[in-house]
Amino acid sequence: MTSTPTYKTPTNTELSSAANRLVDEGLRTVEHPGIVFRDGPTGRRAGLVGGPDVWEVVRALKSARAAEPELAEEDVLGLVAANSGLPLRLVRTTVRYWASYPEEVDSEIDAAAAAEDAAEQAWQRERQLLARQR
Repeated sequence: MTSTPTYKTPTNTELSSAANRLVDEGLRTVEHPGIVFRDGPTGRRAGLVGGPDVWEVVRALKSARAAEPELAEEDVLGLVAANSGLPLRLVRTTVRYWASYPEEVDSEIDAAAAAEDAAEQAWQRERQLLARQR
């Protein structure tokens, strides 16, 4: 006997929230061509069409600037473009998006750093548990 799947009718609040999100994302994609929105483990976030999430490119830019403080702006952009395989125009798109929404993007960077730290600590504990006793 097969069961019929049940369908939950969305509430007005759920529909309104989804509509607001779609309008906001639509306006942002018009404002920043080359930006798309996708679901992931941390929720919806901005990404580059056919490329990585915006936060990943911004993190690479910040890292490049910290490692090479004397580089000219164009050289930092070029370095990240070359290392990531992204066209320079998409790296610039990322910079413009970050300039409009820095708190959002920086929050994603912070969340990724926290997740990486937690994974590293778990790995260290596993190594300690499995290490040979001498």
